[in-house]
This record gives sequence, structure tokens and C-alpha cells, in this order.
Amino acid sequence: MTDEKGGKDGKVKMTGSLFRTSLLRTLFCLSILPALPVLPALPAQSLAKRLDARLDRPPFNRQFWGVALTDETGRLLYGRNADRLFIPASNTKLVVGAVASALFPPDWRVKTSIYGGPVVGGVLMGDLVLYGRGDPTMDRRCYAADSTLAGVCDTDPFYRLRQLADTLRARGVQLIQGDVVGDGSYFEPTLVHPNWEQFDLNWWYAAPVSGLGFNDNSVDFTWQAGPAAGSPAVITMSPDLGDIGFENRTVTVPPGGESDVGDRFFRHPGTLQIWAEGTVALDHPRRTESFALPDPNLYAARALRQALADAGIAVAGATRSTTDSTLYASLRLSLPLAEVSSRPLRDWIFPILNTSQNWFSEMLLKQLGKQFGRGGSWPDGLEAERRFLIDSVRIDSTQISLSDGSGLSSSNLVTPLAFTQILRYIRRHPRFATFAAGLPQAGGTGSLKNRFAGTPLAGRVRAKTGSISRVNSLSGFIEMDRARFLTFSVQANHHAQPSRPILAAIDSIVVEMAKR
Repeated sequence: MTDEKGGKDGKVKMTGSLFRTSLLRTLFCLSILPALPVLPALPAQSLAKRLDARLDRPPFNRQFWGVALTDETGRLLYGRNADRLFIPASNTKLVVGAVASALFPPDWRVKTSIYGGPVVGGVLMGDLVLYGRGDPTMDRRCYAADSTLAGVCDTDPFYRLRQLADTLRARGVQLIQGDVVGDGSYFEPTLVHPNWEQFDLNWWYAAPVSGLGFNDNSVDFTWQAGPAAGSPAVITMSPDLGDIGFENRTVTVPPGGESDVGDRFFRHPGTLQIWAEGTVALDHPRRTESFALPDPNLYAARALRQALADAGIAVAGATRSTTDSTLYASLRLSLPLAEVSSRPLRDWIFPILNTSQNWFSEMLLKQLGKQFGRGGSWPDGLEAERRFLIDSVRIDSTQISLSDGSGLSSSNLVTPLAFTQILRYIRRHPRFATFAAGLPQAGGTGSLKNRFAGTPLAGRVRAKTGSISRVNSLSGFIEMDRARFLTFSVQANHHAQPSRPILAAIDSIVVEMAKR
């Protein structure tokens, strides 16, 4: 961790030098915006009429629209139900991203430690405990829009676990006499959010949230057509730790046939018994699906055991997990046998905003509760967010009611006006660079890659998307020129439209906003 932490499990401290460094990064971030020609301004009355006409056009007049558009001073230029509560879907990530960017130093890190001992003649007597402090970055991912930059991509989710194993080996450990234990008790024992739907719990976007994390707490299944029609699809698993029972019930069909295997992976609840059904056409390209595992602490412990074996360290005991914070409390008072640090906080923000990674969002929300609240739980994280939004952002408490960090829950409620306030606040903040680096840009890497192409706003919109059943949202900035910007939030609730037309309608609304 950085020296801004008061001990390995302490609270965050902030320094004047950090403030100045973050301010310089913010100014740099704003300075690299492309040269933008000034768009012509139209009368405000014309803007309202044109936006109303679009929102009232069938079939979009059947749904609920929440829209807010403000200028750089915060003046409301247009609003429709701007102060009414809407389900925001993944726009919820703007909240955890903004609050964490403001509260945490960009270089803030957490440590994952190994405890155990004593070591006698190369034998570690007793259990080896892997203790996580909420690091979501033991995975395979890039953490910047430019993936060619040195150090921005991780290709091996085992990397830090191998570092831990190598440290043990360097200390002369050859045998673990006891068990390998994954201890996720740094966060609360509740691993799955109570408001998430049962079907979602199978997939990566609803992976369990604990103090330990490995490979997004998911296993990746790559599937493609078999060698001939009638044969099973070819399905491979990564990482394969030998603990998953998998049945392949798929069939390859002739070219042009239905390919639905990606939607038909199933798991017996609470177990590692997984099977796949469905068909895949011979001409269908290879795809990868990520499937959530029920016990992230056991998953990480099994991954560590694999790293130990690769380092030549034997384990005599079993592999197990715990969320009981008292079980190894006395052992954690000793010095760790080995320790590794996570990627910095600014790298956590990037996948949350850019590719809308749910699990990172929930890990960060619990981290807010741990560092700035009473503990590492969903309620504690939400309370830390709420207090910051009310006390620092000055949001009316009746305009926001949150349930999780990612927006997967349909119980989240935020007004469009509140989103514009949050966005304007973080844009003025000296740590805006942390937030801005992850915010998708139209036509660039991330969830806006294919949005606004061929419009006057190509490259001008920096915003967060959101989508769950019957909900779509988009909130962010329209860059008018180097000195002027607009802040907007568009939320469509209770609609029955397919994805493509509703996204096109939202984009057309944003384009009209810039013509003001």
C-alpha cells in the first residue's frame, strides 16, 4: 500500500502533495481533448420543442423518460421529470466511481497476505491462510484505453499468487503440513446481494463479492462448433483447477443454424456442477462466456494451491475457505509470510466505467464501507456513499436511493438531475483524472465504441451507458469546445423496445441537446 494508509488495514489519509499531483493530472487530462469546433447555439425554446417532439414520438411516448441537461454553471437547460426517481441500471456505477475517485488517492492499493507457521526444517506447521483485503485485480484485463502502453494489461490471473508462492519457496518452505485456507473475512459474510435475480447469479456480472477475489470470481468457457454436424461443441475451461464437474450436452448443426450455447450454461445451485446445452452452427465464430462460482474464497485458495504446486511446494492438507473473521484473528497479528499489492485504485475505476464491470463496482462499494464507514458490507458502503453525496456533493437526499454499486439491482433509484450534479462535482474535483480516464468516449474503447458514429458528436460524448430489463440510460458530458461542456442524463424506464431502436433514440436526444 501507499504511505497514505495508516497501517495495512488503516484508514486513508490525504496529503497536500497528493492534492497538487492530482490537480496536475486533471489539467493534463482536460488538455488532451481533441480540438473541437464550436457548434452553433439555437434558442432555448427551440431546444425544448425539439426534445419534446422526439420524446413524444410513438412508440417512445409509451415509456417513462427522465432527462436533465445542464450547462457548465449547473443551470438547467432542459428537463423532463428531471427530479423524479428512475431505475438507472449501470449508470449507478457513476456514483461509486465518482465517490471513490474523490475519496481515495489514485495510487491507493490493498494487500493480500499469507499467514501461517512456524516453519521448521522446510515444513510449515499448521494451516496456510490466504487473507484478502478486497483486491479485484487478480485477473486478465487491460486497464487503459491504449492497451499498447507498457504495464496496462495483465495476462495471467495467477501472477500475484505465483509471487506469494515464490516468496514462500525462497524462505525454504517445501511442505504445508495443514490446509490451504482462503480467508475472505475482510468483508462481510454475505457474498450475494439479496436483490439480484436468481438467474443472474450464474453469470460473471453477478459474481459473489468477498474479501478474496480471483479471475473476477468466474471461470471462462470458450465454445465453438465441433468438427462436424451432429458432434458436440468444443468447449474448454480456463482456469481449470480440477474442481468443476462439467457436462457437455451441446450439438453442432449445419451452417446457418441456431447458435444458442452462450445462453445455456447452467449450474446446480451452490455447487460446482455445471453443464451446457443448445446448438452451435458450423460457421459460428468462437465465443467465451464467464460463469460465476459460488465460493470466491475457496476458488482463490485452490488457485493458490495450484501456484504452490507449480513452485514445488507440497500440501498435505485440504483446501477450504472461511468468512469467519475470528477464526484466524490471532494468526493475522503476526507478520505475514508473504504479501503482494493490488493494482492502484485508478485501475479499479477504469473497468467499472469503461466496460461496466459489475464485480469491480461491488468490490469497490464494500471497500468504501470498510475504509470510510463501519465495515466492509453493502449497507456500510451505501451509507458511506450517501453521506458523501449529501455532505460534499450537496445532493437532495430524496433524489437518490441506492441498493448496490453496479446497478444490477432494479431497486436503485436516481434522478437525472442528481446524475448531472454528481458529474459536475467530480469534473471540478482535483482527482477528476482518475474518473475521466475510465469514462467511455464515443468511438473509443469501451461501451460507447459504436455510438454516435456519423453524427456531429462523434468523439464529443464522454458518458456511461446502462442497461437492464426494460431500462436504458446514458449520462455524461458533451464537449462543446475546450471551455464549454454540457452535462446530461437520459433515462428510459418501463419500455418495451428492442435494444437497437431505444439506443438510437437516446443518441438522437443527445445529438439534439448539442444543437441548442
